[in-house]
Amino acid sequence: MHRRKPGRLATVLGRAILPFLTRAAGTACACVCLALLPGLPGPAPFAFRATAQVHEGVASCAGSTCHGRQAPTGTVVRQNELQTWQDPASPAGAHARAWRVLLAPESQRMARRLGLGAADQAPQCLACHADPVPAQRRGPRFRIEDGVGCEACHGGSGALPDGTPGWLASHAAVGGSHGANVRAGLFPASDLVARAEMCLDCHFGSERPAQFASHRLMAAGHPRLVFELDLFTALQAHHDEDADYRARKPAFSGLRAWAVGQALASARQLRLFAHRSTDGIWPEFLFYDCRSCHRPFAEARGLKPLARESQWRPLPAGFPSFADENLILLEAAARVLAPAAAAELAERSAGFHRAFAQGRPAADRAALELATSAERLARALAAREPDPQSALRVVAAITDSRHLARVTDYQGGAQTLIAIETLVASLTRSGLVSEARARALRPGLDEAHALLRDANRWDAEAFARAMLRLGAAARAML
Repeated sequence: MHRRKPGRLATVLGRAILPFLTRAAGTACACVCLALLPGLPGPAPFAFRATAQVHEGVASCAGSTCHGRQAPTGTVVRQNELQTWQDPASPAGAHARAWRVLLAPESQRMARRLGLGAADQAPQCLACHADPVPAQRRGPRFRIEDGVGCEACHGGSGALPDGTPGWLASHAAVGGSHGANVRAGLFPASDLVARAEMCLDCHFGSERPAQFASHRLMAAGHPRLVFELDLFTALQAHHDEDADYRARKPAFSGLRAWAVGQALASARQLRLFAHRSTDGIWPEFLFYDCRSCHRPFAEARGLKPLARESQWRPLPAGFPSFADENLILLEAAARVLAPAAAAELAERSAGFHRAFAQGRPAADRAALELATSAERLARALAAREPDPQSALRVVAAITDSRHLARVTDYQGGAQTLIAIETLVASLTRSGLVSEARARALRPGLDEAHALLRDANRWDAEAFARAMLRLGAAARAML
């Protein structure tokens, strides 16, 4: 039994975000495939990260009785998953294209600027644009040119050094189960928190040196990283959440995935801030709003700075703003989904921003306290399915005056708009909002897109006015 396919509007809304993500990131580089940008950490790595299983390669999954069929004719799973993964013309094929992006002239120029040598061989590039396991853990059919192959996300499928079989054998066995596969080394991507932490490694960054997307990398031309768990999940989907899927694995709504993703992205960013806050004598500028520094500079009277003051950030004048776009969205979502947690989050966020004027140790302590709150909230959000109408209430919350007063910088506006489109697409995919009703939001979304087309012309007041109008249309659907 296959589920109802997403409606056309849901598909259009989801895919319309892709070029916008590129603009929002301010990219000048060719590696804007959605998949693979370097990375951030979470509380503790999952056990699978430390396993030594052999990576057998994409070809080991490609049999016609496994995942290599030309059409989705399988009775339990589609069995054409390889076709989806390597689709050359859709976002679903971004992982397969990831290594080839490194061959592009701009990628090669970027690597030379950083002194990395050839981009397609540099560890810092391969860490997210491929599955760079060491040579002794590569099976005979493994190819680095496959990019982000099956095992980059699902874990090495081959045997352990002691000969213990991996999940490649167990997951096709008669009477096998998902739990048994996980015990054999399959990464538990059906666990929402585990999935978010794994995706964040490349789509936001990690503690591993090769996966930290530093300001130097951005200065060389790499796009700034933008993370939306539900959007990325939807665009990479290669399974159907039908009855037999739910019998084997948990299923969750787009709202729950989005909210958990925002919480863990915030926590990942804060923990990295506390652990990797300097680069030589300089602060690590990656953690700050780009437009605090990258803005027009002139002595002309009446020039409006692009970075604005906000009660959400009690910063002294002249201090660069922390890049808190995920945090402000998380607080708005928590007001709807977990009001008690929202109060703690807001208090600790204010304390974190105040600590900037107190010194590095105080800021690091405040960052870790705030990260702990975000992680606790992520686990609470992952543990239960919210009311289906909550997604519309979250859209209303991130288009109200309280939230918009905090959207003072371009990146905050970009992330807010991406969140709205992600949630609306999720609602239409699930059938909770008809395509006709969702279409009523399109003029407001188009207006907001136009206001975000050029980061150098960011106008917080105009964006807020557009969002208030969009919010009124969303609230009319409640």
